[in-house]
Amino acid sequence: MDFISPLARGVLVSRYKRFFADVVLDDGTPVTAHCPNPGAMLGLNTPGLPVWISRSDNPKRKLAHTLELVDVDGGLVGINTMHPNRLVAEALAADAIPELTGYASHRREVKYGANSRVDFLLEQEGRPPCWLEIKNCHLRRSGTLAEFPDCVAARSLKHLRELEAMTAAGDRAVVLFVVQRTDCDAFTACHELDPAFAKGLDQAADAGVEVLIYGCAITTSGVSIAQRLPWAR
Repeated sequence: MDFISPLARGVLVSRYKRFFADVVLDDGTPVTAHCPNPGAMLGLNTPGLPVWISRSDNPKRKLAHTLELVDVDGGLVGINTMHPNRLVAEALAADAIPELTGYASHRREVKYGANSRVDFLLEQEGRPPCWLEIKNCHLRRSGTLAEFPDCVAARSLKHLRELEAMTAAGDRAVVLFVVQRTDCDAFTACHELDPAFAKGLDQAADAGVEVLIYGCAITTSGVSIAQRLPWAR
């Protein structure tokens, strides 16, 4: 996934009201950017961190700029939670996720469960349908371990329950965590910040829901799905 235009570098002044970020660009220009991330962004919202923002020429947008990347300890972290679905769509089309190849169609936003829409429904004649939920992961608190979530994630827990129901019905169900960091080599559920989700992920896996974790290659030009990471369960 390439960024549609060159990113501008700046310094984070403040991230506030969840979806706003004040940034001073390297040329001294102050801007308010959209922050497309509803999470806590622990470790990624510290004033003074180098950041990279994109700009849109869409006149209908309230904010022309979008916060895309944060530079932490010399590594880039993708904070835009709208990107993982696009990244996975590109990876599926390129057969870049071996565990999810062999499906003729990849439908998006298909209704299922209790008033929900699954991120992808993979279908192939002669195979059970595969219900695929995508989760963005950008939390690292220590070492090289990626964690999810970075705050209470009740909606994500609901998705796990719905995936369990799909496996009980004889279908295939997968939750795929996209780690938008380049400094992690394993993944775990964050028990301290959301014990209910961590327990729910274990229960879902025991019920037959497959858990996949993939890291990303990240530059200021674009982001792509890279290597599979192990689950430190």
